[in-house]
Amino acid sequence: MLTLSAADVAAHLDYPSLINALNQGFAGDFSAPPRQLYALSPDKTGNHDAFALLPAWNDRYISVKAFTYLPDNGQHNLPVLHSQLMLFARKSGAPLAFIDGVSVTCARTAAVSALAAFHLARSDSHTLLLLGTGNLAMPLLRAHLSVRPLRRILLWGRSLQKAQQLQQQAMSELLPLYPKLGIVVVEDLAQAQSNSDIIVSATGSAEPLLFGARIKPGSHVDLLGNHNVDKRECDSALVQKARVFVDDKNNVLKEAGELLLPIAEGCFKATDIQADLATLCREGHATITAACLTEQAAATALPPARQSYNDITLFKSVGTALSDLLCAALVLERYQQALMLQELAPKVVVQPEPGHTTA
Repeated sequence: MLTLSAADVAAHLDYPSLINALNQGFAGDFSAPPRQLYALSPDKTGNHDAFALLPAWNDRYISVKAFTYLPDNGQHNLPVLHSQLMLFARKSGAPLAFIDGVSVTCARTAAVSALAAFHLARSDSHTLLLLGTGNLAMPLLRAHLSVRPLRRILLWGRSLQKAQQLQQQAMSELLPLYPKLGIVVVEDLAQAQSNSDIIVSATGSAEPLLFGARIKPGSHVDLLGNHNVDKRECDSALVQKARVFVDDKNNVLKEAGELLLPIAEGCFKATDIQADLATLCREGHATITAACLTEQAAATALPPARQSYNDITLFKSVGTALSDLLCAALVLERYQQALMLQELAPKVVVQPEPGHTTA
């Protein structure tokens, strides 16, 4: 059985390929039982330490990811998240690989966010606002740049210094690939959310940062930072105003305060959710090529799930086991392909020079 590290995951992934793999995988047949999330200290008020198991399978693979989440670790300069994933062959049940789960989670989270934008955001979306400066920030930017012809990225963080550091990193890594891209730090979040086509929030904020009264018609909002029933990144007005989509309905209705709090207030119902990610992918029937649209085509094209140009769409995600499986499978297959190419590569034999002998 192979053991693949975070470096192996990074070396064998690119976002266009991963997003396409997710799009095809969610459109196919699969099983993903409700994930098991265990509170490690349920009797301690305000303690969110947790352990989780996420199983899934399709016609080729079986996977299970286990992770621990200890949010207070950050105060001690320790990782908040630890995770490992095991991949098995569906046909034989044989174990295939033991893969770093943190890197898989990071990559698939960014890719799912971009996949949702592919199906929901206007094709002529040019300005993206990113809230959050953590480990997901750069993967999110790379993923979204692969599905929409972005011209401008706005960065906001609770720490101005961290937002500026992210800006420098983004300029260093992205401008060589997208030389016309503007990347700026914003401090006025109210104005920034009013002027953005796509808004991605990855903050884990306990209180709303995005407000229905400020989001302009035609915007797409992606919320992925919060996994708690009593917290939310947007207010109830935005949920009421938007057409709401989710990655997995069962998981979201157990964990996401963005929807659970409006439901408790009586201003939103679970039946108001338009569709989950699998439905979006099955009805979209498209390959991820939107970033290559011409300006003329982008101005008139609407994704199938968008009913009108002025729709506000909202996608709430808390993570799915199938996305873990699909990401891990892509890494494994590419790793195996690389090994095969190495074995097939001609061996170069260095002939000794005339008169030269070796001991």
